[in-house]
Amino acid sequence: MGVMAQKIKIESIKSLSGNDIHAPLRRLTAQGLDIIFPPQSLWPNLDGTFKRQINFIDKPLCEACGFPFQYDLGDGALCGNCSIKHPAYDRARAAFIYDDISREPILSLKHSGKTHGLAVFAQQLRRAGRDLITAADILIPVPLHPKRLRARRFNQAALLARSLSRLTNIPYDTAALTRIKSTPTQGGKTASARRRNMQGAFQVVNAHIGIIEKKNLILIDDVMTTGATAQACARALKRAGALRVDVLTLARVVKDMSLDENYVDTIL
Repeated sequence: MGVMAQKIKIESIKSLSGNDIHAPLRRLTAQGLDIIFPPQSLWPNLDGTFKRQINFIDKPLCEACGFPFQYDLGDGALCGNCSIKHPAYDRARAAFIYDDISREPILSLKHSGKTHGLAVFAQQLRRAGRDLITAADILIPVPLHPKRLRARRFNQAALLARSLSRLTNIPYDTAALTRIKSTPTQGGKTASARRRNMQGAFQVVNAHIGIIEKKNLILIDDVMTTGATAQACARALKRAGALRVDVLTLARVVKDMSLDENYVDTIL
């Protein structure tokens, strides 16, 4: 299904949202549109060659940022960057490496709104975050600025959080953390520019401070590049009283960009 067809489908269902009286009609509309515009999987041929080509991340890895190690350095081992300065978050984990193979399904979710197959992503998030999930109280998706949310019409991080919540029974909160600064896209920026771009970008909504105080939170996003966004969110959540803030993403860039200020990433 093309992008235009997907938009027609989404808008048709949205036009009936917001009122419980329309629920039966929404279901019938969705079923009819599935026939006209069959859902496309986020991850084609998952059990075949495609799955075997994905570079999944698992131990050994940095205890703090989750950067994968080539060799097992023992429990609690830290990468060079984290041993010098621990991130603002407590731990970060990712399901797989962001590369030419994993890029297509991630961008299909992020920019084309292809949501059929989100359960697969949730399963991978649960696998990668199994050590984080055991103590988690709430899942917090990284928010979009309202302007970008209106343009995109959905937040891929919120979709991931909702799917993981259904799988783990951990509640998710899309309203606790808000983006108050309309930042330019992070794509094409150096590591230092990404950090500057995220300064002061997030804050916790006052009405939700009591909900997250003294809680173990998992921040959910699609891709971790330099970790600038995750760190900015973690700082805001901890200022509001969160006990722990862990980070769980679908993918992460494995090139160490935090010490290479001249490296310019190409993630959109």
